[in-house]
Amino acid sequence: MPRVSRLLAAVAAVALLSGCASAPASSHQSGAPAGFEAIYEQQAFWNPCTDNPGFDCTTVSAPVDWSNPDSDRIQLAVIRQESTNTTKGSLLTNPGGPGASGFDFVAYGYAVTPAAKADYDVIGWDPRGVGRSSRVTCFTDGRQNDELFYDGTDDGSSQWLDELAVKEKAYADACEANTGELLAHMDTASNARDMDLIRAVLDSDKLNYVGYSYGSFLGTVYAQLFPQNVGAMVLDGPYDPTLVGFELFKGQMVGYDLAFRSYLETCLQNDGCPFTGTLDEAATQARELIAGTDDSALVANDGRVLDSATLGVAIAFELFAPAYWEALSTLLSAVQVGDPEPAFAAADSGWGRYGDGSYGNGIDVYTAVSCADGGLVGDSVSVQEHLTDIAAAAPIVGAFYARADYARVAEACAQWAVPPATLPTSWSADGAPTILIVGSTRDPATPYVWAQALVTELSSAALITRNGDGHTGYNKSDTCVDSAVDAFLLEGVAPASDPNC
Repeated sequence: MPRVSRLLAAVAAVALLSGCASAPASSHQSGAPAGFEAIYEQQAFWNPCTDNPGFDCTTVSAPVDWSNPDSDRIQLAVIRQESTNTTKGSLLTNPGGPGASGFDFVAYGYAVTPAAKADYDVIGWDPRGVGRSSRVTCFTDGRQNDELFYDGTDDGSSQWLDELAVKEKAYADACEANTGELLAHMDTASNARDMDLIRAVLDSDKLNYVGYSYGSFLGTVYAQLFPQNVGAMVLDGPYDPTLVGFELFKGQMVGYDLAFRSYLETCLQNDGCPFTGTLDEAATQARELIAGTDDSALVANDGRVLDSATLGVAIAFELFAPAYWEALSTLLSAVQVGDPEPAFAAADSGWGRYGDGSYGNGIDVYTAVSCADGGLVGDSVSVQEHLTDIAAAAPIVGAFYARADYARVAEACAQWAVPPATLPTSWSADGAPTILIVGSTRDPATPYVWAQALVTELSSAALITRNGDGHTGYNKSDTCVDSAVDAFLLEGVAPASDPNC
């Protein structure tokens, strides 16, 4: 499952929730699954957030195992920004990942437009395993993922893959030892069931929801599991739910290449572009530059050696918004003259690496969810063959990013301690009201064709096409998209036809 939330890296600092209790909000069981009535009846004690003035915080207790009412409990950290007008109720939101903090997403003001904030209580949460909630933990000895990245040897060779398998075995063992029972229940379906629990605790009959990127997949699974509970649902930058495992990764790598070509078109029109000539010539120059880092031995100030996979990571995350493109040109120009520092800074931001060399747990959650959702487990085709396939389909950026992303996750999942969970196999969400889909034509992380595919799968859906670059479209200063989405959220009006923004 592709990692798609650059925002996570920027807002992944962990804060403590207030321990003081105020009067509880009302709550009811609201369609609790059999055996889970008691946990659906829990009350939300909202308190002023200790580190986020103007917001309220609470925790929701959820079962580790949604198939066992008697299983141990985990805690989900939830944040609320109350509406400034007469509220339409609660609007849950998630930025993606897997592994992004929905708590920070709301606290930092990224979640929805001012119009939506005015009429809804905006709710964010750290999904199971993430940040302030009960956490997935892998390495605890300070290594974090330094032994998995930035060692200057990610060259795609057979020897490298053999070494990677050994490293991923150590990583998988650490995840099992330090996370415990939760590791076996990190699948998207369990997360979707947590969402329904939060809906009930918020005293809402219907779930109003805006999900971005992987957050849109959470919404897709929720709609299939609980179609009768769907309210106003917006899925921005969605997955094609019929794609699993390698095909999902490959599709994303192709998306990064298409987005990079769009960057190059703009770059070649400006002074200071690190490449020259035609678009195809510039693409060839870029690929040669990335591949050449494996032999260049560019050493950062902290001793890390830049390799092609790490440079692929840095480029991929800088494609998430055109606002990053100037920095991308600076990064690539620096590599041309032997300076790896900007590349490492971008890769560190994308992977959630802090200045002291430690990491948040976003990578751990990302890997755990990817393995739990299956698709990579039991693949009869070798990782090497799949990397060759990706290189043919996405030779500029995707071929290199896949070594740090797909190959690492695939090797980890092959040695994961717990079997994958079961996801839905049908995606029509029969009985749900119209679900609004937003797809961007040059989205690097969730290609536009995925939005088109999801619209076809759902029994009732409307599509908003954003013709443009960058990842996701709502609340990104596109008046056409924002107006259409807000009309849906605030007035219940879905576009009669695609507005083609």
